[in-house]
Amino acid sequence: MNLSILAYGNQILKQKCSKISENTSEIQQLITDMWETMANANGCGLASPQIGKSLQLFIIDSKIVYKNLDTEDQVLYFGKDDKGIKETFINAKIVHTLEETWEDYEGCLSIPGFSQKVKRPWEITIEYQNRDFTKYTKTFTGLTARIIQHEYDHTLGILYTDHLKPLTKKLMGSKLKKIINGNVTVGYPMKFL
Repeated sequence: MNLSILAYGNQILKQKCSKISENTSEIQQLITDMWETMANANGCGLASPQIGKSLQLFIIDSKIVYKNLDTEDQVLYFGKDDKGIKETFINAKIVHTLEETWEDYEGCLSIPGFSQKVKRPWEITIEYQNRDFTKYTKTFTGLTARIIQHEYDHTLGILYTDHLKPLTKKLMGSKLKKIINGNVTVGYPMKFL
């Protein structure tokens, strides 16, 4: 089922999410619905609070981004051996980050219409369970790591705008108010305040 994405301003987006204790048919259906919703919105990541469920769950598809880049940018954003991933992350926890950071533009399905540069670590190590609730500890780099960090932040109640300098955020104020009030045109279902 294609779900509505919550717009900036909804308080669920600012809450820390709850752990998922067991693999249920409801959780599996939610994951299926999230993949459909993300594809419909042409996104590369989606976290459960964005569809109104305050759970430690997010999905990412960096493969789709990789495929849309030319060879030079694939190496630049992903490195030599990385071709992106398509993965479900349950009860994720970033356990290590490299000091090396890089800045690049990020957008968000809950904040449609514009993007801003955000500084993030190039490499992260994350513990998580996949859709089958199998536990993993994996290291990711580049754009895959960036997308994971963006979605992981959602489960902590953090939006990419929270990483911006105060002046940048202030300059975005009128645009953010338009989103809060639903004065934006999007190509996917959204819920506004």
